[in-house]
Amino acid sequence: MKKQSESALPLGMCLGLAIGTAIGAATHNMGLWMPLGLAIGSCLALALTPALSRRKKDEDDRKTGSSPAQKDDT
Repeated sequence: MKKQSESALPLGMCLGLAIGTAIGAATHNMGLWMPLGLAIGSCLALALTPALSRRKKDEDDRKTGSSPAQKDDT
């Protein structure tokens, strides 16, 4: 199981819900935009999770001084 700090899902859900609530309040259609914002935020978070984990791995590799080319040679 992933650590909570490594998962982008809770952040995406919160941001999507906030944006959906704002749009729902502006359009007077809260019932549509709250779940729609939640769904869009969740999907974006799940889509971005591999990119974020790859970025974190690259940063860790730079800190240790290893590169992908060095790993292939060993």
